[in-house]
Amino acid sequence: MTRLGDLERAVMDVLWDSASAASDGVTVREVADALDGRELAYTTVMTVLDRLAGKGMVQREREGRAWRYRPAATREAHIAQLMLDALDLGGSRDAALVRFARSVTGTEADVLRAALAAEAGLTEPARAGETGRTDPNRAAGAGRTDPARPGGAGLTDRVEDPRPAGPALDEATDR
Repeated sequence: MTRLGDLERAVMDVLWDSASAASDGVTVREVADALDGRELAYTTVMTVLDRLAGKGMVQREREGRAWRYRPAATREAHIAQLMLDALDLGGSRDAALVRFARSVTGTEADVLRAALAAEAGLTEPARAGETGRTDPNRAAGAGRTDPARPGGAGLTDRVEDPRPAGPALDEATDR
């Protein structure tokens, strides 16, 4: 997925923020007006939106002589793709995932656990006001590979510590 520049990000933020309010999209003028803190020409905003459409970040539809723009994906989907792209930068995906898992807050860890359990089919998705329930028809801790995802062959839902166990652990951490 394409990383966004500062102005592209500001335009996408306007589109993401207005997506729920205006399901039919927004015009260049509406985006320019929403970027009121910046002194941008109408044609600059139009060029940015055109480039974002070329990158597949926005969808556009003709309305008379103008275009209406809306995000091609949600903000959350974009961020998730950026995270997956970062994992593909090289090195050990498992080690990067472990380091990430250790850096999140307790609440964020709970969200990740619930999402992984739901993805693995271990719990039913929580409804408003409920907590997830364990599915007794699934084996607890059963890992699952996802060959559809790039680099997914051999990956499982479980995250294991890649550090060696036992006395070698002390040597590895002293370096």
